[in-house]
Amino acid sequence: MEKFWLKLALLAAMIAVPGAARADKVLRVVPHADLKIVDPYATTATITLMHGQMIYDQLFAWNSKLEPKPQMVDHYEISPDRLVYTFTLRPGLKFHDAQPVTTRDVIASLKRWMARDVLGQAMTHFIEEFQPVDDKTFVLRLKEPFGFVETAFAISAGTAPVIMREKDALTDPFKSITETIGSGPFKFVAAEWNPGAKTVYERNPDYVPRSDLPDGNAGAKIAKVDRVEWIVLPDPFTKSSAIQSGEVDIIDQLPNDQIPVLEKSKDVVLDRTSFLAAIGYIRPNHLYPPFDNPKARQALAMTVNQEEYLSAAFGDERWWRACYSFFVCGSPNETEAGSEPYLKQDLARGKALLAETGYKGEKVTLINTHEIASIGALGDVTANNLRKLGINVEIADSDWGTLVARRAKKDPPDKGGWNLFHTTSGGASVYSPVTNFTIDSGCGRTNWFGWPCDQPTEALRRDYLRAPDETARRAVLVALHQRLWEALPTIPIGSYVTPYAARSNVHGILKSRPIVFWNIDKD
Repeated sequence: MEKFWLKLALLAAMIAVPGAARADKVLRVVPHADLKIVDPYATTATITLMHGQMIYDQLFAWNSKLEPKPQMVDHYEISPDRLVYTFTLRPGLKFHDAQPVTTRDVIASLKRWMARDVLGQAMTHFIEEFQPVDDKTFVLRLKEPFGFVETAFAISAGTAPVIMREKDALTDPFKSITETIGSGPFKFVAAEWNPGAKTVYERNPDYVPRSDLPDGNAGAKIAKVDRVEWIVLPDPFTKSSAIQSGEVDIIDQLPNDQIPVLEKSKDVVLDRTSFLAAIGYIRPNHLYPPFDNPKARQALAMTVNQEEYLSAAFGDERWWRACYSFFVCGSPNETEAGSEPYLKQDLARGKALLAETGYKGEKVTLINTHEIASIGALGDVTANNLRKLGINVEIADSDWGTLVARRAKKDPPDKGGWNLFHTTSGGASVYSPVTNFTIDSGCGRTNWFGWPCDQPTEALRRDYLRAPDETARRAVLVALHQRLWEALPTIPIGSYVTPYAARSNVHGILKSRPIVFWNIDKD
């Protein structure tokens, strides 16, 4: 039966569009989720981030050490007072519709990105203006020095600042675009996009790569295959069967229960693309009871036994560890300050805190998905813990794409909204207070889904941005971390590593965030 469904899924995914040219070399990838949203500014979902890295480009890019390096920028200058940045684009940049990339496109894109991204929003307060000099050069003027300009333009996490055409970038930042015209190394093949089955990209023959060596998301982006096909195979056993048989080349996030199976295969290689572990979260909705009350969030945090969550979601403990740092254990910003009350599960204390909120058995909606097995397992553990607290929990299970769409709704839970969901973030996304979108607690309801509002957190984040040196910055970081364990914009459930799996004839997978598909070749 398993082989039947494998053949059926692959057949559905590989049906060619009539008249479409067949590529000479195809890289077939099983992604961790189906692509539903193609606007990289509209969601922090990793699958959309991966899509953005395929077809768009950025001014700067992270190398494998998360250092920002020029990408679309040829060269730039900084004034002695660090208030004026002058950027010049490199030659040969053009969109997939053959139009040149200009500074008008760049400025419009950055302004749209700043309205949505946590670091972009923080950066807005430091900016006096963007000013085009000509089609290739523009100036950024600051009101006061901001030490994270290059970092901001380089991030490939959360909502990355990809450069769009001006006419696309002028779209309301809170309305998704459906156009898919970038200037990156691959083109999106809209005619072959079959949500739930297959997404196709073709090599962009007009892309001019940098001369630097590829390094993470930086350097030369050389497409060495003609096509990349993302083939959706939700079932873990089907995924591992497909890569063992050679019908697919890469699984971008290997389900942990399949690691023991593929470790034994001489034709499959397992590895990781990031040196930082990922973090799992319970995300409460701060707009509606009961989790608009910090005591209810603290009650929920009291139920967490990280080992229980991590074992259920990620299996063998070789691949996970308990971690009470919002900024990733093992990163330069690691601290567990303030987490002391939550290091051990305390259901009695959780029940007492919940009683103080006045909770009277109202229904709590947990949106969940088993399409991504680890997310489903996290939701199952939380549902059980909620019942132990005496919470009346309703589970709304769906595919990941539906969950991603629903979590963006600010409607009341009984009218299509939600109270809780689970997700994970790569360590590169959240290891710094300037990039960690899960702690953004601005009160304008434009922050990440869940919309926490906490002025003390935001004051500390501003202090971090303005800290004059590393010593002062570290002191603020510790104070911020203590406040986060009080306000609990999100609840960490530990850190883990999910390896990718690749056929042994696949070469050139970079240490990037997220996984990227340039520089990859296959024998």
